[in-house]
Amino acid sequence: MDDFFAPPPFKPDEALVQLKRSLRDLRALAERGAGFELKGQPVVELAVDGAAIRARIARRPARSPEWEARVLKNSADVRQFTADMKKRLEQWSGDE
Repeated sequence: MDDFFAPPPFKPDEALVQLKRSLRDLRALAERGAGFELKGQPVVELAVDGAAIRARIARRPARSPEWEARVLKNSADVRQFTADMKKRLEQWSGDE
């Protein structure tokens, strides 16, 4: 068996730290506890759940948002989630 091209094992704790750093770099978001807010309204919640990261992302910023659940099981999922957040932030800022 040749594991030369196998990706490194996914470490959710390390990936969560990296994901939070990426979200902080987006500037518009403020970290609050286990999640992030946009102008005082919760838009992202993150938690390690076994071998994955459980994420909730708001459909729209609101005091009590409607949430979409995501499970991030590998580095590609984390990159996609970060890209989706960038798009949503652009969309939300354009809605104002």
